[in-house]
Amino acid sequence: MSIVFYHNEEQRELAIAAKQDEENRLDREIFTEIIPYSAFYPAEDYHQKYYLQQVPELITEFMAIYPDIKRFIDSTAAARVNGYVGGYGNPETLRKDLRSYGLTPAGKKKLLEIAPVGSEICPVP
Repeated sequence: MSIVFYHNEEQRELAIAAKQDEENRLDREIFTEIIPYSAFYPAEDYHQKYYLQQVPELITEFMAIYPDIKRFIDSTAAARVNGYVGGYGNPETLRKDLRSYGLTPAGKKKLLEIAPVGSEICPVP
């Protein structure tokens, strides 16, 4: 089961239409609730920056930079690296921003090895 939250009528209608389109494409019912947004609750700490936490070399570096879990969770750099590790982003942005993440040369190299968008395109700066 999954849930889609909406903020207004337009979003509700778009969600319903997208669900219907996908049901038609798959020729089966999709069990996704579409309900109004009421409040945001952050996930538990162990869910935060999930992809990043799967790479010991990188999470060790970020824990050294952000020993307080709240600062780690709020870190834009950690969020961006998490996205790259998860396969999101583009090579140009990774190449441009890599120096700003606070990683050591070994950390940069590891990120470029595992980030699908950067693996063959971005040399270690």
